[in-house]
Amino acid sequence: MEIKAALARSDIPAHRVVTDTIFALSSGSPPAAIGVVRISGPSARVALSRLAGDVPKPRHASLRTLRGADGDVIDNALVLWLPGPGSATGEDCAELHCHGGRAVVAAVFSALMALPGMREAQPGEFTRRAFTQGRIDLAQAEALGDLLASETELQRRVAQAGVGGALSSVVAAWRDQVLALSAAVESSLDFSDEADVAPLPAKFFNERAGLRNEILDCLAQPRAERLRDGVRVVIGGPPNSGKSSLFNTLTGENAAIVSPIPGTTRDFIERSVALQGIPLVFVDTAGLRAKNAGEIEELGIARAQAQMADADIVLWLGKEGMGPPQSIEIQARCDDASAEPKIQPDYVVSSTTGTGLHDLEQDLVQRAIELLPKPGRNAVNERQARLLEDAAEALGEPTTDELLLAESLRRARRRFDELLGYSGVEEMLDTLFARFCIGK
Repeated sequence: MEIKAALARSDIPAHRVVTDTIFALSSGSPPAAIGVVRISGPSARVALSRLAGDVPKPRHASLRTLRGADGDVIDNALVLWLPGPGSATGEDCAELHCHGGRAVVAAVFSALMALPGMREAQPGEFTRRAFTQGRIDLAQAEALGDLLASETELQRRVAQAGVGGALSSVVAAWRDQVLALSAAVESSLDFSDEADVAPLPAKFFNERAGLRNEILDCLAQPRAERLRDGVRVVIGGPPNSGKSSLFNTLTGENAAIVSPIPGTTRDFIERSVALQGIPLVFVDTAGLRAKNAGEIEELGIARAQAQMADADIVLWLGKEGMGPPQSIEIQARCDDASAEPKIQPDYVVSSTTGTGLHDLEQDLVQRAIELLPKPGRNAVNERQARLLEDAAEALGEPTTDELLLAESLRRARRRFDELLGYSGVEEMLDTLFARFCIGK
């Protein structure tokens, strides 16, 4: 499911999201041992009753014979009835666990399409409905998208925490703090002539500053995109320095052509690899040289330089000290007597004999771990980071003017609302009236 894209779609009219009943195959593509057909919407109960003959007890798997409109048997299947709002989407749901053959699944789909108000779901629409019905917030939906795309254990663990609401609960707590601070400011503004309403105390400004610091600490953590995309390790150096051989060895495949002819690699090549569960992207680049490079090779050199500029880690196989700052100095081809030695290389390696490669890989894993989000720490994506940066800026406004304070707090709350996908502006007033027994 392309969840993030589906959440942003505007081509599904709102009335269809409410009135239509959708269905889709939620398991792997046929043929498979089992095919799970998921149904969600107001006609889910009718659909289940028509195909299975009746509606079983909620949340209990029951064996039923599925039949089409003509009464012919489609399959014997386990069926589940999951009434809303206590379902994944918040709507009435049903699941048909049938055999996973193409013909069986197609027959189930055909029977469902024959029922009024039924249609096939669009990508990510079940999750969109869960968001619309308040079963999950936008941050959880984004984390679910990352979970579905996860390929390494670290990606899974961090994304699973987001799906479970780790970030959402923190942002919701920040939002509650802002609402409380807003209530205090609004009370001071509206009832400053009342004897029982004191001016804003120092505690107010301390809490505001403390909240801002918590947000800044969250923003200081590595971004979710780096975990999703992988740490970029770019291999750079002059022609025939062993770049492509090292690239092939580290990625475990012969993706790059290895040749003694200078300029063989004309463009960069990249491959994603997981080392000890850590996502890395290795990039092989064109050889860097100042002379005798043709027009096409010069384009490759320019791209190689751009790749090194954007790299998280650079493995430098060229002349010692001539690589980008913070490069890892690699003396490659240590088994080749003609290779130029380095005085103080970080690693001496050979792609032929394997010398030094284990230690290099261990170092890359440790460096990558430092650059990636940690399990137990919230990793925000770029959208969320932009909203939190604006919220932190609003909370850092250097003013004691209560009108300006009230506006800055409203601005911070709006950013939290956008992050979580909330709507409505009346909750601050509810908090105000709950805290101050105002009977006017």
